[in-house]
Amino acid sequence: MKYLELDSGKLRVSNIVLGCMRINNLDEAGVEKHVRTAMEAGINLFDHADIYGGGECEELFARALHMNSSLREKMVLQSKCGIRPGYYDFSKEHILESVDGILQRLHTDYLDILLLHRPDALMEPEETAEALQSLFDSGKVRYFGVSNHNPAQLKLLQRAFGQKLLFNQLQVSVAHTPLVDSGMAVNMFIDQSIDRTGSTLEYCRLNDITIQAWSPFQKGFFEGPFLGDMEKYPELNRKCEELAEKYNVTPTGIAVAWLTRHPANMQVILGTTKDSRILEGCAGSELPLTREEWYGLYKAAGNMIP
Repeated sequence: MKYLELDSGKLRVSNIVLGCMRINNLDEAGVEKHVRTAMEAGINLFDHADIYGGGECEELFARALHMNSSLREKMVLQSKCGIRPGYYDFSKEHILESVDGILQRLHTDYLDILLLHRPDALMEPEETAEALQSLFDSGKVRYFGVSNHNPAQLKLLQRAFGQKLLFNQLQVSVAHTPLVDSGMAVNMFIDQSIDRTGSTLEYCRLNDITIQAWSPFQKGFFEGPFLGDMEKYPELNRKCEELAEKYNVTPTGIAVAWLTRHPANMQVILGTTKDSRILEGCAGSELPLTREEWYGLYKAAGNMIP
């Protein structure tokens, strides 16, 4: 397992993250086994959000593991807030109330990481920053980040906030590559050269913001996995199978390795509820794809390499 040393080595996180959005599909025994499997594989970061199961996933996580101080010290707990039914809310009142609820459900006194969940178009950056600073000063949250934000949105919040934003959670997979596409086809009259992200990938690299890749096996926006989809992605699946055989892993490991091979040092969020899929994904944590293999997968997904 590869680990990232952030904040001058004060925060050590695995580059594979266990996403807990669907753990309420398991019973308590299943959740405990699932998390223990992840920890034994080297995962130390667990990703939650207050909207996952309406808070049920956080409660189930803590209850199933009989959360205690000894176990808590071995974990990096991350949660997200800001999404409400039909709208987004980065108001001070909502953020502070949300974090208190998260801490109560997770049976912990502090969060290692809090992310603001999707951009709030009505955000008042000074008010939002005041809430985050209050959480930091009280010890309730140690590190901060966002999800699905572009560079201008990051800069707007960072200008008002005294603590560094360390994370940006974004959808990325070899079959969903807007972060990469426009940079690969600069100054061309093709769809691939359209910049849909505002150079978010490059901005995050320039500012030491770690990208957390969600839906690493999805095509489009929750359109299902590309792995096994021989109708739409036959060449990509054949390439994944070929490399899986070469490296003695599964295609899942290859899909993860395509992300971890990137020099941005991305983290990959595994949103699975299958223990076997955790192990398959972890196999891609440090898998050394060559440049030829990385570009080959990108091209096999239907992208042009000019």
